[in-house]
Amino acid sequence: MAAFTQSDDLQGAEFVDVNLSGARFVRSDLSGVVMRAADVAGADIDAPWLLEGENVLLVNGVDVVPFVEAELDRRFPGRADRRAGDPVGLRAAWAGLERTWADTIERVAAMPAGTVDVSVDGEWSFAQTLRHLVMATDTWLGRAILEIEHPFHPIGQPNVEYESDGNDMSVFATAKPPYAEVLDVRADRVAMVRDFLATITPDDLTALRKNPWAPQYPETVLSCLHTILEEEWEHHRYAIRDLDTIAK
Repeated sequence: MAAFTQSDDLQGAEFVDVNLSGARFVRSDLSGVVMRAADVAGADIDAPWLLEGENVLLVNGVDVVPFVEAELDRRFPGRADRRAGDPVGLRAAWAGLERTWADTIERVAAMPAGTVDVSVDGEWSFAQTLRHLVMATDTWLGRAILEIEHPFHPIGQPNVEYESDGNDMSVFATAKPPYAEVLDVRADRVAMVRDFLATITPDDLTALRKNPWAPQYPETVLSCLHTILEEEWEHHRYAIRDLDTIAK
């Protein structure tokens, strides 16, 4: 199979009478792509950023984004609360998320041994997903909101492009940690968020912080919390998708 990496510039390319069936696009920018008379039957698109802002996705002239958003909220009760804007709503949103993850972890515990380390189509395993959420909490609560100088736990799982973006990988463990340890650290980070939300006030939510990935752009504490909730729900969706595949 031919492979086109980031060194290949295909921006503005035109594909006419080309067979792309079975092609796989990973971490690729397909924004503004126009398809005409295209056979997309069976296509599988996962675009988490599509649901942000005023983005649209037209299929036969119909913007399907609102339908996707509504269906995801239906499938994942509590997801719609991820944009809560006040302390009470945020605490309720986090409590619901905790229950959702607890049910999922219980489901995994009942599956065959080794399930937590199974990767589906090259995606993160369940254990790696939990480790990434540890890092997400360390990034947006530890570094951004609490302004901790060295917020990262070694068990955290950085995003794929973390190293290529010039970030220091030395803090993160290179060996695969035991799943029990992953659960312990994850539980600690979940409690960190819960404890922070327990005492937050409306004024606290409007305080400004530095974006941990782009310090020149300010973020409110509320926007940082929304990012944590977004990360949690998106990665829960990925985890459920892959667990369903494993269970088939």
